[in-house]
Order: sequence, then C-alpha cells, then structure tokens
Amino acid sequence: MNKTKRAIFESAIKIFSTNGYDGATMDEISISAGVAKGTVYYYFKSKDEVFKYIITEGVSLLREQLESINVGAGDYNFKLRELSRDQLKLVFENRDLFKVIMSQVWGGKIRHFELREMLKLYMEDIEKFLIKAMDDGIIKKCESSFLTYSYFGTLVSTAVYNVVKNDSMKLDEITDNFMEHLLNGIK
Repeated sequence: MNKTKRAIFESAIKIFSTNGYDGATMDEISISAGVAKGTVYYYFKSKDEVFKYIITEGVSLLREQLESINVGAGDYNFKLRELSRDQLKLVFENRDLFKVIMSQVWGGKIRHFELREMLKLYMEDIEKFLIKAMDDGIIKKCESSFLTYSYFGTLVSTAVYNVVKNDSMKLDEITDNFMEHLLNGIK
C-alpha cells in the first residue's frame, strides 16, 4: 500500500470509528487524510468500497497472524497461548479498526452480510486450529464449531474489557487470565 492509500486507509478507520458508517463521508475522509477528495475517489469509487477495503484488511490481519502461529514451532498449548496473546495485542493496537468491524457485524445490509462472510472464514481458520489442539490433547474434545464461537466471544470480551477499563495493555497478564478461564472454565 503506497503512502497516499495508507493515509486514506488510516483516516477512513478513524472516521468510521468515530462517526459510524452512516455518519462517515468521503469529504471527511479526504480532509483527515490530507488529500483532495478526487484523490480518495482515484483509489476508491465509493464510501462502501473504502469500508470493504478496511474490513478486508482487518480480517486479513487476523487470519495471517493465525496462520503464522499455526505453522510455527511449538505444541498446541504454546500455540494457543501465542494465538490468544497475539490476537489480543492486534485488537488492542488496532482498536479503531476492530471497533468498526464489531459495530458493523449486525444488520441486514449487503456490507453486513459481506463482513459476516469474511468473519466466517476467520472462524473456520480458528476452528481448524482448535481441532488440532483437541487432537493434541491440549483441550478436551467437544463440538468444535461451538468451541470456536465461544473462544472468539471470550477473546472479544477480553478485548472489550481492556478497552472499557482503559487499561494500559498488560498483555501477558491479560493473556494469562484469558488462558486460565479458557482452559479451566469458571467453575
């Protein structure tokens, strides 16, 4: 991504995060990026296209990180901790982007369905990962789809907790708490 497109991308994230999809305008994105409105239209035909681009990039970040950990060294106990840690870190460092993603999951417009389809692919990646962890004996065997969504929900809730509390990112502490509750439940 070149410098101008990156500026538009980062500005769009900020504007969508602050104003929501409906409140965001191409004018605001161009002003925030410090480029002419025509420059924004050179890269993106519409607000919807800008939105699709930032959502695609955000979900791609999650999926690439998951793949990197999956093919890396270590058993699935180590990999599960690394996955949880790195996904939490990614969300924390890109909180505006993930605020946009999570705010647009619900709804009946085409962009909502497209986002859910992208997230479904990410969930399938997580499910494959968790099945391998089950096969490795790290977590007990169970219905993998339900476990996947439970894992994702817990991960998102942990990220929301950190954002709401406005805590500085105590990544290792948060990851340890996450892993303790994930692996041992809330008995």
